[in-house]
Amino acid sequence: MTKPNTIHLDGKPVAFKPGDTVLEIAQREGCSIPTLCHDSRLDPAGACRSCLVEVDGSRRLVPSCAYPAAEGMVVTTENERIQRHRKNLLTLYLTDHTTGHESCETGAPCELHQLAAEVGAVDVWDAMPSLRESRSDDANPYIEFRADRCILCARCTRYCDEVEGVSAITLAGRGSATTISTIDSLSLLDTTCEMCGGCIDVCPTGAMTEKKPLLAAAKPERELEKVRTTCNYCGVGCQMDLNVDPDGQDGRGRIVKVTSPEAGSTTNDGNLCVKGRFAYDFVHHEERLQVPLVRGADGRFHEATWDEAMQRVAEGLKQVSDDYGPDALAFISSSRCTGEENYLVQKLSRVVFGTNNVHQCAAT
Repeated sequence: MTKPNTIHLDGKPVAFKPGDTVLEIAQREGCSIPTLCHDSRLDPAGACRSCLVEVDGSRRLVPSCAYPAAEGMVVTTENERIQRHRKNLLTLYLTDHTTGHESCETGAPCELHQLAAEVGAVDVWDAMPSLRESRSDDANPYIEFRADRCILCARCTRYCDEVEGVSAITLAGRGSATTISTIDSLSLLDTTCEMCGGCIDVCPTGAMTEKKPLLAAAKPERELEKVRTTCNYCGVGCQMDLNVDPDGQDGRGRIVKVTSPEAGSTTNDGNLCVKGRFAYDFVHHEERLQVPLVRGADGRFHEATWDEAMQRVAEGLKQVSDDYGPDALAFISSSRCTGEENYLVQKLSRVVFGTNNVHQCAAT
C-alpha cells in the first residue's frame, strides 16, 4: 500500500494528494486563511497576497493559494508575523477603497471590509482618490462597474476568460490608473460579453455590481432573505438564491436580485446565465397569470380551479383523439421542464394516447 504524502500544518501531520496547494489542504482542515483573489473555479494567481503563510526553509512568506505542497513541508498559518502582515496589507487595501463598511455594501457584501474586521485592520490612513477609469455611461442594463471600489484582484477578468471563455473585460492601463476595461472602452453590449453576471458574483468588493437593484435603491444584501430554488429557464436545474426584500410588495416580500450559491456547493458550481441571474422581473409582473383560465360559452376566459382546468384539458385531448385518431394530436414539452417531466410527457403521448408525435423544444 502506497504511503500517503504528508505535510505538517500548524504542528499537525496532514495527508495530501499530489497537486494540492497549501491553501486547499488548509481549507480541508478547517484553517481560516484570508483570500481576495482566489476562487476555486480559477487558476491560482497569488495576486492579492492576503493568503501568505510561513514555510520552513523559505525566507519570505509564500502565497498559499499558488504554493504546491511537498512531502515533509512544515507550514505555519498563524503567528505574529503573519498577523502583522495581514493587518498591514488590508489596511493598505482600505486606503484604495470606499471607507465605511455599511456605506460600501450598497449591493453585495464586501469581502475586503469583512476580512479587515477579522484581522483588526482599520482606516488609519486617508483614502486615496481613485484614478481608475469607470464606465458610468455603459448602456447595458445589468452590469455596473464602480471603479472606486476596485482593488485589481482580477477575479472578474479571470472568470470571464477561464470559466466563460469570452474575455469581454481585461485589465487596462498602468500603475494606479490600472482599471477593468473593455476593448476601446466599449459598452459591454458591444463586446463578446454574454451578460452572465459572473463578474458580479466573483467580485469581492462590489466594484462589479448589478444595475437593477442599485438603481432601485434596494436594501443591502445583508438585509435580504435568501431562498434557495431551482432556475426554471431550462432543464439543467441550476441552483440559485432568490434575494427577497421582506417588506416589499404588500408585505409579501419582493425578489430584488438573484445570486448564485457558493462555488462547488451545487451542480452548476455557482455559475448562472443571463436569464437565471437577471430575468426575474416576471415574478412580480402585473400581467402575470396567477390562476388558471378556461374559455367559457361566451368565448371569454374565466378563472377556474386547477382541477377544473386539468379536467378541461383532458376532455379536449380525448375528444380530438376520439374524433380524428391519436395521430391528430402532437405533444411538445418545454426545455424549462426537468428530465423527469419530459419523460412523463412522452409517456402521456405514447402510452396514454398512442401517438409518437412528441417533441421537446431543446431536444433533450
